[in-house]
Amino acid sequence: MTRGSRRATRRALRRESPSTIAVLANAVDFAAMRRYESFPFADHARYLRQVEGLLRARAAHGGHTTVALFDPAAYRAFCAETDLDPDQPTSRARYAAASPATSPTLPYEGQSLGHLIAQLLDAEERQATLTRAVRVLASMGECAECGEDVASAALTRAGQAVDALLRSAGPGRHHLVCSVPTHAGSLIAVLHVRAEASEPSGSSPRHLPDDDREAFRATLAVGLSGTRPGGVVLRTTGADQRDTVRGWAIRDHWLSPLTEAQVFSAYCTDPDTGEPLSPESGVDYRAGFPLPRPDDDRR
Repeated sequence: MTRGSRRATRRALRRESPSTIAVLANAVDFAAMRRYESFPFADHARYLRQVEGLLRARAAHGGHTTVALFDPAAYRAFCAETDLDPDQPTSRARYAAASPATSPTLPYEGQSLGHLIAQLLDAEERQATLTRAVRVLASMGECAECGEDVASAALTRAGQAVDALLRSAGPGRHHLVCSVPTHAGSLIAVLHVRAEASEPSGSSPRHLPDDDREAFRATLAVGLSGTRPGGVVLRTTGADQRDTVRGWAIRDHWLSPLTEAQVFSAYCTDPDTGEPLSPESGVDYRAGFPLPRPDDDRR
């Protein structure tokens, strides 16, 4: 094999060797890593520019790179569990390589690093919400009256409620928020959906991000289990770019539509002071539409 052939083979091998870069997303995490003498960076903004330059360089040579968030606290725990010295570059590299097993990652596809970090933060929050919701559901046990597993029944019903909402919402860009209070703070899950006018009437949008849907369904299930109140808000942007806001309260293991006045009051009242707020421009406040209860409804 000639020297040129060997170089070409090495370049091909680098292109086929995946890499993970864990990035320090904010100045607080960056400052926490500066305690280590082996950490070579002094300015967070410059560090981010260099990370983005590295991502672009790898992409230019055909390399595939996934990006994760670097959590200094999780890094310290990782080093303690694996008996590594945290003040070593190789330890940071091993933590980054292990990140896909424990935290969200996204592929670098030429997007800006700021946009990628925002997506990773959303994914991390979504994963944390799902974990908390599943933990609450797992603690519910069986129904004292019928012996049915409460969590399983609530998850089934939550899936039916999401399908009913999206079938009735029609075309447009939909932004759903589900909020359920718990003893450890509120669970809040968000679901973004685009429904095309060409989709059959009364059908659910076919393309829903699995992670978003699961976190939303689990959060709603906590409320529908009957142990906690909560609500769902649907904000739809139509073809005319006007927004329509509707709302539902969680009552009797299902979603009960709020009136137009209740929706307006919820959006136009300061939650801290109770003082009225000015309505948003370009937003219509409407009553929630009724959602048919499941055929197997057992109240």
